[in-house]
Amino acid sequence: MRVGIFLNYAGGFAETVVELADYERAGADIVFVPEAYSFDSVSQLGYIAAKTDRMQIASGIFPLYSRTPALLAMTAAGLDYVSDGRFTLGLGASGPQVIEGWHGVPYDAPIGRSREIIEICRMVWRRDRLAYQGRYYHLPLEGGTGLGKPLKLINHPVRERIPVALAAIGPKNVAVAVELAESWMPIFYLPEKAADVWGDAVAEGQAKRDPALGPLDVIAHAPLAIGDDVVGLRDHIRPLLALYIGGMGARGRNFYHDLAGRLGYEAAAKAIQDAYLEGRKAEAEALVPADLVERTSLIGPEGHVRERIAAYREAGVTTLNVTPLAPTHEARVRLIEQVRDLAG
Repeated sequence: MRVGIFLNYAGGFAETVVELADYERAGADIVFVPEAYSFDSVSQLGYIAAKTDRMQIASGIFPLYSRTPALLAMTAAGLDYVSDGRFTLGLGASGPQVIEGWHGVPYDAPIGRSREIIEICRMVWRRDRLAYQGRYYHLPLEGGTGLGKPLKLINHPVRERIPVALAAIGPKNVAVAVELAESWMPIFYLPEKAADVWGDAVAEGQAKRDPALGPLDVIAHAPLAIGDDVVGLRDHIRPLLALYIGGMGARGRNFYHDLAGRLGYEAAAKAIQDAYLEGRKAEAEALVPADLVERTSLIGPEGHVRERIAAYREAGVTTLNVTPLAPTHEARVRLIEQVRDLAG
């Protein structure tokens, strides 16, 4: 089981990258850099590539809508080049608040666009002439000046198949992720419920999956703290869960709220959303079920964390993407060492 590190959105980036070298030595295998509406993650990933030697790097995630498919492919090829073949292209739909509010483009057809973008990227990396006629992307463009040409990438990529990781939680998008991507990134992964929530979608995708992609890499994120006196740190997760379940979207259009319901927390999700959207954020955080916090994290005594890692492994997780919770850098490095030993 791989161990990954998830970087924060903002603040102290250069200092964090200095720390990454220690995490790399402690056994971390991959680092994920998100992109919301802070600094772009491409520049940060390039900086990390120059400051690390072995650690894999990944976008976690590039929104589907913020770049053209060809630019996504070019960026991935460039990052794979500067990292000597260590880059994974993490993609995801994000949400309408960011896509329409920040980027100013319509949030539409995430499932179809995911499929077409992955297909186009792989054409670019193979250095095929880029002639593609999909439902959402037409290359060369039809109806423009008429001067567009089916071009191919000038440079030869380090790899003609750069790994793709697709963030997905809805059944149709999960099926696409399992069918087409090397890795699938769900959110709020609760091992005991994974088969009930996503089992049919995973089976549908597996039935269509090209064997050349290899076994599916399932990437699950979990905050990490190990010790007999760390249970209180679970409360640090409540604000994030409350934000996603209650405030990341409008009523009737919040994918994370819907996921919480499918995980068996429908009543709690409604109460969290009501409180959050009415401005009662502290109440919304208090309403997050304790067992949801416990089962989607790796926080507790070593024996408890060992059992939870076993549950993740049993459910099919192959990459544990952790956020170490500790007050000092030395303690965070120690956590990576511990989870590396426990993950085997």
